[in-house]
Amino acid sequence: MITLSCLVVDDEPLALELMEAYVKRTLFLELKGSFSNALETLTTLEKEPVDLVFLDIQMPDLSGLELSRLISDEVKIIFTTAFEQYALEGFKVDALDYLLKPISYPEFLRAAQKALHWKEMQSAASASRKEDEDIFIRTGSKLVRIHLPDILYIEGMQDYVKIYLSGQSAPVVALFNMKSFEEMLSLPFMRIHRSYIINLDKVTMVERNRVFVGDTYVSVSDSYREQFLEQINRRILK
Repeated sequence: MITLSCLVVDDEPLALELMEAYVKRTLFLELKGSFSNALETLTTLEKEPVDLVFLDIQMPDLSGLELSRLISDEVKIIFTTAFEQYALEGFKVDALDYLLKPISYPEFLRAAQKALHWKEMQSAASASRKEDEDIFIRTGSKLVRIHLPDILYIEGMQDYVKIYLSGQSAPVVALFNMKSFEEMLSLPFMRIHRSYIINLDKVTMVERNRVFVGDTYVSVSDSYREQFLEQINRRILK
């Protein structure tokens, strides 16, 4: 069963206790902490992100709305408040739901189930991407399964290609042309030479016109240099 890690944030002790009790009562929720102020919540989230935050809007120092703008988009927010006029503001910051105090357990559960549905959709999408990361290549009379993230680089010969993989000394050789591979693959794969497609995630160093992939270096041709440097510049820590 999918479990959502969550925090509860409210400056009213009774409201905080009630939300804690609701979370503990809900099997698919796992309480990672409860807080009475926004700043402490932010510090905790920076160290240990969670899936979901039940967040009160009206709090001292930093409001729930202001805090939500500082939280990663990966974390879903369900606002809680005693003031209905804040509902519109809550949805402006892409809140998953909005609970008006006093909050009953059925209302809480409906909002939590929205979060569960979001997590299930996210997990399904992730699984789908993982399936798409495997391909089968015909080599001789065999079909060889290749996990795309394991590819270091692909070298094109006259009428076949060599696929170099992490942890394997010998490449997989297949009757395939480079154009077909280039059309099939997307970033982080990139053609940098008439004879080479590399996995940008496996690049360890760039030196002038040479790119080091694992223990090997390949050359960047002039016709691909600008596109290659553009991708590398996006990855430079600034």
